[in-house]
Amino acid sequence: MKTALYIAVMAGVTYLIRMIPFAFFGKQIKSRFFRSFLYYIPYAVLSAMTLPAIFYSTGNVYTAIAGTAIAVILAFFEMPLIVVAIAAAGAAFLTGLIL
Repeated sequence: MKTALYIAVMAGVTYLIRMIPFAFFGKQIKSRFFRSFLYYIPYAVLSAMTLPAIFYSTGNVYTAIAGTAIAVILAFFEMPLIVVAIAAAGAAFLTGLIL
């Protein structure tokens, strides 16, 4: 019974988060500053959720740094996502073997 209540509360919260902007912003937003602010929110939220997970996932800060460094370098050179992910995981794994 508790699980169903938890799911219902989470569904309500998710619905409200998605519905509130539609309720308050019925017209198109014309402010250039506010539009640019809203444009970058998904990137900021994704970064805020991803970066802590990167550094706490391996249990060793050095393996996390190695994997992140490889990922950033390969992403800079516009490599495909699968290549970046596999290379970063491999770098973290090899660094863990060495240390």
